[in-house]
Amino acid sequence: QVQLVESGGGLVQAGGSLRLSCAASGRTFSTAAMAWFRRAPGKEREFVAGITWDGVNTNYAGSLKDRFTISRDNAENAVYLEMNSLKPEDTAVYYCAAGTTWPTRLSSEYHYWGQGTQVTVSS
Repeated sequence: QVQLVESGGGLVQAGGSLRLSCAASGRTFSTAAMAWFRRAPGKEREFVAGITWDGVNTNYAGSLKDRFTISRDNAENAVYLEMNSLKPEDTAVYYCAAGTTWPTRLSSEYHYWGQGTQVTVSS
């Protein structure tokens, strides 16, 4: 069992940066791939970025790779999403997910989800 709690969201101007954190608890965190998804108003949830259990391999939505960076610290039981050059279209609720062996883009492959943190980017 893994519990996930996101933090770090907020209101930021276009061009700004935010760092999201996901605090995890549970014995299986250090062996699970982790990912960030987001859901914008009126849109489907979409994959943002994922990382393997050891942090060696990452996977990004193609359009976000140049601006977003995912990382993790297994000693701290945390995963992070650094977001730079934010745009109004990045406005969404961002979710942390865990539970696969590979950071797939398929949300159905993740067994555990956080409650989400709101990111709002003003123009």
